[in-house]
Amino acid sequence: MKLDKEGNATFFEKKKTELYQELGLQARDLRFQHLMSIATRNNRIIMRMEFLKAVVTPEFLLILDYRNLNLEHWLFNELTSQLSGEGQLVTYSLPFEFRAIEAILQYRISRLQGRLNTLQPQILETLEALVDPKLLSVDRSKLHILLQNGKSLSELETDLKVFKETILEILDEEELIEELCLSKWTDPQVFEESTSGIDHAEEMELLLENYYRQAEDLANEARELRVLIDDSESIIFINLDSHRNVMMRLNLQLTMGTFSLSLFGLIGVAFGMNLESSLEEDPRIFWLVTGIMFLGSGLIWRRLLSFLGRHLEPSLPPHVPAVLKKSQPAARRVEIKNSLKAETFGLSRSTLANQ
Repeated sequence: MKLDKEGNATFFEKKKTELYQELGLQARDLRFQHLMSIATRNNRIIMRMEFLKAVVTPEFLLILDYRNLNLEHWLFNELTSQLSGEGQLVTYSLPFEFRAIEAILQYRISRLQGRLNTLQPQILETLEALVDPKLLSVDRSKLHILLQNGKSLSELETDLKVFKETILEILDEEELIEELCLSKWTDPQVFEESTSGIDHAEEMELLLENYYRQAEDLANEARELRVLIDDSESIIFINLDSHRNVMMRLNLQLTMGTFSLSLFGLIGVAFGMNLESSLEEDPRIFWLVTGIMFLGSGLIWRRLLSFLGRHLEPSLPPHVPAVLKKSQPAARRVEIKNSLKAETFGLSRSTLANQ
């Protein structure tokens, strides 16, 4: 797809060899080995933003292999108007390559922004459901969704990092910025403007820095989401540990109660051995033995619970009086002064001895 300065689009199919010869490029120049790159060859700008492959010249913009990439809406509704100056591009008064580069960078930033806007509410909704302290267990479906969103967030962070590094490589080299100003070397009028005060290289640098800052802002938002996920995972583990501790403590209390009841249940076992004695003839012995069993079991269970409470409560730090806190630094200073005096006195004595 070929778009000129007025935004008119033409479509054609050509072999790669014919396209190389027409553009004056080599075969290696259009291999697009990297997922994101901006390079200049023979007064041509070769750009790739993931699936979007483009060649920018001072006269036209060439989009390669645009079919089956879901780019029709952007190509026909946005790109054509931006190149013709009907859009909101800030580089409309500058040469054609400025508008083409800004349109492609804006498309890439908008795609990254859209991915972040899709992930952010999903992650926040999932974390809100997982961090609820009332839940005794974690929904595995929510964890699966969080894992998928975490992977998508990692991919987004990688794409943002590559985007920033690609632009930063150009910003670090003044010669590369000069090479991106194609019309400066082909159009005499543009060359005269650049010599008369309009620095196109500086405008190109400002353009790249603008999109670098936008990518940096998106990276910061993605980083905040990553930190939020990590903090939420810690909260989830703390909640699960808290519930687990409650269950373990309940189990321990039931175990102590069973132990207490079993200990005094030996009295009932002794009376249930079918051995004859004079006690079974008295009807009050049953209630007396039963009361002793329950009372003894309750006392032992209460004793064990108090022992458990004393050893499970966190110990308080020792209280340091305010007088000691104030006197410690002063005592420390006095000790240091005394040591310095001793060292000075020792040195003076050694000096006198030598003399």
